[in-house]
Amino acid sequence: MSARAANFIVAELKQRPNLLLCASAGGTPTGPYEQLAVRYARQRQLFKKMRVVQIDEWVGPPPTHPATCRYDLQTKILAPLHIDSTRFRGYKSDAADPHREPKAMSQWLAKNGPIDICILGLGLNGHIALNEPGDALTPHAHVSKLTPQSQRHSMLATLKRKPRYGFTLGMADILASRKILLLVSGPTKTAILKRTLRREVTTQLPASFLHLHPDVTVFCDRAAASFL
Repeated sequence: MSARAANFIVAELKQRPNLLLCASAGGTPTGPYEQLAVRYARQRQLFKKMRVVQIDEWVGPPPTHPATCRYDLQTKILAPLHIDSTRFRGYKSDAADPHREPKAMSQWLAKNGPIDICILGLGLNGHIALNEPGDALTPHAHVSKLTPQSQRHSMLATLKRKPRYGFTLGMADILASRKILLLVSGPTKTAILKRTLRREVTTQLPASFLHLHPDVTVFCDRAAASFL
């Protein structure tokens, strides 16, 4: 799964040297990022102009804290691919005024977008980035109230005080991407992947909105796709 996802990104990068990759943190994309690092060792010039934008972040911890998405991305993709601050746009997790961060992100995307490839994981409750299930979805970058399930995310295990909110791109931002790459791994994701693949679109399952996009590729491992 990881090798095929990396091959997908590299193929697009060869066509678009300044490709804008929207990157997700967490366990599932770790393998593809490791594969990209291996490619970088052989083809450094290929990644010279690639840009990265962060899809979501916890509100509260400092950006250097190991629990943050930014730290995760810095460790797994930004540093290995030598992507400096001029080619990365992220959130300031400990911003004094959290509501200014999404506005700044929207302005940056309007100037530097669209996203070429958006890498997504699949939440156990069907959330995409930090777009949580609910009666309505916010279309653009915003501050999202986290569900208790999201507050139990493994990335937050070391934090005594769990974040109550997160920064995230909205579903309209995600659906404006040229291509979407959904990565799903592990037996705990089997049930939610099965629900997501049904052709029913509902705000109670944000991942179902991916059916509205014309170019979504799903890479999953055998454990997640055992029902197929």
